[in-house]
Amino acid sequence: MIDVTEKTIDIDKILESKMGARKKYVPRPLVAWLKHIVHQDEVNDFLWRSKDKTGVEWLEECVSYLDMTLKIHGAENLPATDDGRLYTFVSNHPLGGQDGVALGAIIGRHYDGRFRYLVNDLLMNLPGLAPLCIPINKTGNQSRNFPAMVEQGFKSDNHMLMFPAGICSRRHNGTIRDIAWKKTFITKSVEYQRDIVPIHFSGRNSDFFYRLANFSDKYVRKVNIAMLFLADEMYKNVHKTFDVTIGKPIPWQTFDKSRTPAQWAQYVKDIVYDLQQTHQ
Repeated sequence: MIDVTEKTIDIDKILESKMGARKKYVPRPLVAWLKHIVHQDEVNDFLWRSKDKTGVEWLEECVSYLDMTLKIHGAENLPATDDGRLYTFVSNHPLGGQDGVALGAIIGRHYDGRFRYLVNDLLMNLPGLAPLCIPINKTGNQSRNFPAMVEQGFKSDNHMLMFPAGICSRRHNGTIRDIAWKKTFITKSVEYQRDIVPIHFSGRNSDFFYRLANFSDKYVRKVNIAMLFLADEMYKNVHKTFDVTIGKPIPWQTFDKSRTPAQWAQYVKDIVYDLQQTHQ
């Protein structure tokens, strides 16, 4: 985990670490544009002002900073904090940032911080968030450790919060929806006898983002160019209201041999999107 400074996010240093001496060939206007699109100054200002907060307290500070109004439906479906059981919470991933922050704040407050995210290790660069994370980088050096990190999370005495799509939602044929959900949350929830709590989070990114994401997915598959714009999308979504709909826990025994784990993952995904219908 990195230390918070007044310049925690430093595009110049990131480029130098990735490119070395070749960094001098990057045009200055491009560097300035990168700083603008990732909102370097605004993010650094927030990280510096919130440097004394970590975990759930930091997540709640983010919710306040982004001026998010969260309308929670089905709060009674959150399992009791004293039932002695552990759960897997799964959600669609429409925004790529604010949804994770908001759900972490809700679940973290309800369970007094006893939950963990499975997240891309880039987010470990956010010191306030890092204590709640089990870092995942399936395309980098940590890819070989992915199964071990998942195992670590499910073996712990923490609830798990997962976005099984892995990346934020895409738009196809006019419909904004997650890509196929990975089956890991099914197999591990069954192995460790955790009921699954489905959650739907409302919201969307800009038309520009969906066009770029579709282009990137089709033509530049090895690099998720759209991810570069997630900070910009986050700032476009400030001052907005989001519906958070929590469904009834699904017993782990549901996921038997009558379907494959991938089919059960689709089954839960369908339940999540059915929750959306109640607030349209």
